[in-house]
Amino acid sequence: MSEGGGLPRLVVLASTYPRWQHDHEPSFVHELSRRLTQWFEVVVICPHAAGAKRREVLDGVRVERYRYGWDGLETLVNDGGIVTNLRRAPWKWLLVPGFVAMQWLAARRELEGDVVVHAHWILTPGFVARMLRAPFVVTSHGADLFALRSKFPMALKRFVLKRARSMTVVSHAMLGEAAKLLDGSKIAVSPMGVDLRERFVPKVGALRESGKILFVGRLVEKKGVEVLLRAMPMVLARIPSATLTIVGFGPLEESLKSECAELGLGGVVTFVGAAPQINLVDYYRAASVFAAPFRAASSGDQEGLGLVLVEALGCGCPVVTSDIPAIRDVAAGMPGMRVVVPEDPRVLADGLVASLSEEMSDASKPDHAQLMERFDWDLVAARYARLLLSARLEETRK
Repeated sequence: MSEGGGLPRLVVLASTYPRWQHDHEPSFVHELSRRLTQWFEVVVICPHAAGAKRREVLDGVRVERYRYGWDGLETLVNDGGIVTNLRRAPWKWLLVPGFVAMQWLAARRELEGDVVVHAHWILTPGFVARMLRAPFVVTSHGADLFALRSKFPMALKRFVLKRARSMTVVSHAMLGEAAKLLDGSKIAVSPMGVDLRERFVPKVGALRESGKILFVGRLVEKKGVEVLLRAMPMVLARIPSATLTIVGFGPLEESLKSECAELGLGGVVTFVGAAPQINLVDYYRAASVFAAPFRAASSGDQEGLGLVLVEALGCGCPVVTSDIPAIRDVAAGMPGMRVVVPEDPRVLADGLVASLSEEMSDASKPDHAQLMERFDWDLVAARYARLLLSARLEETRK
């Protein structure tokens, strides 16, 4: 058992984590970690960022943020993620050794007593977990699996996973790629969750804005926002009152705004920037349709699951999305979804127009109960707890 109480300790290693309450950075690692406090004493080891506290307790989770650079240099992980930041500014590779070493040192201090480690992403948290003397489970969220495919990163991934007790991937679409790195018997599909009990739920009596199309996500190649922009003139030709709201930020923001101007969409498309999860509900409830034109990036990166689809559907918002493997875990048997050929603005426009023109019936409304069965956070956390406890017990039997 851990020093402070009767629960085993779970050391969570992450490269992306909310910097403060209601941050716009992805929150799924925190949402899972806080629910795992039923089974574990949870401590998260994540990188420090400007404006964040070095140490704090968030929703029962002890968060330790390690320094890996001087003020102004801790810019490796936020505003797009590690892979995006390294591509945008190659000099940031100089930050990687310190980033890894300092996470290892911070995690090593927590290895007292009965401990299991949960590493989110194969690289770099998975590498840190591999170098610790503790049982560990690795969760891949997509970019770490689909991108970084050259010889050295692939060898490094195999090195990490060789010692893992098990690996989880967040969709069935990832199984094939994961099996290239690890024995399939050690891989489980276990998605992240969505708060479908209180937050992402339909609002009784809420009126949707006619013709309003919504996109939520990072402005990176794999999200396909440029395809959506090219579809908009064709949507407007048939529904002149249509509008598009883009919620998110990322390295393509300026080029997408320039494309808007070239397409004459200045009064039609609104970029609102990043928004915390707590504010997304209002956007989902107001939109007539949610657009998710996902595509494979030139690097090979692609969507791991697409939880924004679940958030939109949870709020009762119909979805038009590209037919890529990752979305099939959401789309299977789910009313309220139109799946179209990826990277084709004309087909996307047809799907959006059809959805905007359709009177929503009970048969076409998203099935909230079905979403709960697949993505409810409490069920997701229970699955991860069983997996992590199993890894811990396997260690104690040795």
